[in-house]
Amino acid sequence: MSNDAGPATWARTGDTTSGEPFVHALRSAGPYIHGHHGRTFVIAIPGEICALDDTDRLLSDVALLVRLGVKVVLVHGARPQIESELSLRGIESRFSGDLRITDDATMQAVRAAIGILRTDIEARLAASMETGSPMSRVPLKVVGGTWVTAQPVGVRDGVDHQLTGKVRKVDIAEIRTVLEGDRIALLSPLGYSPTGETFNLRNAEVAQAVATGLGADKLIFVMESEPVTWRLRTPGGDAGQMPLSRAEQLLAAESRQEELTPEDRNCVRAGLAAARNGVRRVHFIGTDGASPLLRELYTRDGCGLMVSADDDYESTRRARIDDVQGILTLIRPLEEAGILRPRSREQIELDIDEFSVMVRDGMVIACYALIEYAEESAGEFSCVATHPDYQGRGLAAAMLRHARIAAKERGLSRLFVLTTQTPAWFVEHGFTAGTVTDLPARRRSGYNPARNSLVLTHPL
Repeated sequence: MSNDAGPATWARTGDTTSGEPFVHALRSAGPYIHGHHGRTFVIAIPGEICALDDTDRLLSDVALLVRLGVKVVLVHGARPQIESELSLRGIESRFSGDLRITDDATMQAVRAAIGILRTDIEARLAASMETGSPMSRVPLKVVGGTWVTAQPVGVRDGVDHQLTGKVRKVDIAEIRTVLEGDRIALLSPLGYSPTGETFNLRNAEVAQAVATGLGADKLIFVMESEPVTWRLRTPGGDAGQMPLSRAEQLLAAESRQEELTPEDRNCVRAGLAAARNGVRRVHFIGTDGASPLLRELYTRDGCGLMVSADDDYESTRRARIDDVQGILTLIRPLEEAGILRPRSREQIELDIDEFSVMVRDGMVIACYALIEYAEESAGEFSCVATHPDYQGRGLAAAMLRHARIAAKERGLSRLFVLTTQTPAWFVEHGFTAGTVTDLPARRRSGYNPARNSLVLTHPL
């Protein structure tokens, strides 16, 4: 190869495994590939999703999860398939609210529709890996069983729902045995009574019961809606995740429920119930874009909405000594640009009690320092930095709000900042121009005239 050949000469046309994007993607996904290995995920796919033209893509992604070491329980719905079967038989659908009324004739249609759909899902999963690929040499096994015991819903609001049922118990031990053999456990929305009756169930309720019984690491609902459009952004946070306490307020609101389809309402109710009962993370994803399931699970920000039962998935807290490297990673580029004054690792370690950090899934994504001058009831808001991947999301403003609260709790009456390049931002957030004489005496003595930093103050 000649010396003047550029790097692009090495890449074949259309080769997506070449260059920085591939390396970055692999490094970003690496921690999730490692972290998800051996974990148990319950994935609920409504019948509406099963009816889409690109369901093969979704089932291929489910199969890939198993190949990557995830233990998968797949729960499918069948509402539109049942409607189609009823129409063929000339039977009218009857509902009470969102709940189907299932008489004997309807039950025959339900069993037929679910049987056909289940067989189709099994066949598509079996054919999900590209022929000739290394993974296709290991057959993917799908197992089902009479694992769900059900009982009738009974009479509600004066309506007898007949063979519409609810989950009574799930044979968790048998499902665990299936998962330990690296097989997909496939459940349909049917349950059985000890006396031999078959009941029509909501797939979301089945998924909730299984995930809760297994103590699943994740419960994932694939939905007709696009959860990223629900606009559930919290101040300074991210629309892609929220703690359970916040989700319950917003998702359970009547106005929010009215925006959703009946099936999606079932998913939301079941997801929140599962989070309240031990499932640590519940994900709601749509179908838009390339492989939403993989993007949700193997990228830090995902592409849907995640409800976290442990409220610290993304949290702002006082920094600890093991946050030093994360803080340094954020502030080094700003120091090199002259925006922040240089600080050594040793200095950060000595001053770690002055720092607070915003942490997302274990990574420090923003930080600030609040340096207290108690003798003059003042605090310096300094060393504010945001990870490049999270800029433009209001995290700096969130850090300032956090600092204001912390300063008030410490009994301080004002904040001040020294800045060389961002005075306009501080003015927009309530600061006013000051002078060096407005600094506390101890800070004034350390003021560096060579930097010519502007002083801005903000009363609390």
